[in-house]
Amino acid sequence: MHNEDLFGKIKSDVCITVWLLAWQFASERNGMERRDKINYYLDIAEAVLKRGTCLRRLYGAVIVNNDEIISTGYVGAPRGRKNCSDLGFCTRTKLGVPRGQRYELCRSVHAEMNAIISAPREKMLGATLYLVGIEVMDGGYVKNADCCSMCKKNVINAGIERVIIRDSRDEYRVVNVCDWVDNDESLEGKLGY
Repeated sequence: MHNEDLFGKIKSDVCITVWLLAWQFASERNGMERRDKINYYLDIAEAVLKRGTCLRRLYGAVIVNNDEIISTGYVGAPRGRKNCSDLGFCTRTKLGVPRGQRYELCRSVHAEMNAIISAPREKMLGATLYLVGIEVMDGGYVKNADCCSMCKKNVINAGIERVIIRDSRDEYRVVNVCDWVDNDESLEGKLGY
């Protein structure tokens, strides 16, 4: 073997070894594994909810299409109006209104609606909405979280194809929006969610 051939082989072997070591280090990252794509977007929605101003539940929403974040939204009063966190009270809580009912009394625009309002419709067609809810009182994930009936209507009309809802740090549910169309809960008079 000529020196040039030998040097080329050694150089190639060194490059492969360095690449393998870098890959091993990156994949181990002190025991951290790479986050799956769905939980990655749910983690972003969870970061977004920290901007929320509701005194009961904080929600964050992220709309994604073709692996591109189209928009985000969190719970908060319409622009220019005072938030419940500014006022120090929630009208629905004061009146004892159960979860999922009497949203006309709520000062806030929901996370899903705020994300939809901020996105062009053509980019939402076929998109996925990622949704995370946290209970303000204990910081836990909202149990059986779902879009309210008003948000479901907006999601349907926006052309969003599916909604992924976080149940725990690593668990989630996937809802096909066409199921909301086929199983129209408004025909049953269903309250809450």
